[in-house]
Amino acid sequence: MDENNAVGSSQSPFLSVPVEIIVSVGKAHPTVRDLLSLGRDSIISLDRRVDDPVDLYIGDKLIARGELTDTSAGGAESLAVRITEIVNIQDNL
Repeated sequence: MDENNAVGSSQSPFLSVPVEIIVSVGKAHPTVRDLLSLGRDSIISLDRRVDDPVDLYIGDKLIARGELTDTSAGGAESLAVRITEIVNIQDNL
């Protein structure tokens, strides 16, 4: 592999461009009537279970799958995603 084309190369200005990753925990398909009746403490059932993997997207492209994990430290609650599978991004282009 050419060193100038390596992913870790510090030569490329594109490596510092921030991207937004969307973590999808599931989908719901409520009716408009159901949406209009939502209020505080309403529950929307998703198509996945709590221990199912989550999907990571950049835009509409699936890039990876992972599991939610708690990274709380010092009492501050925080979530993170542990990557369990990298999708072949070349196939999605």
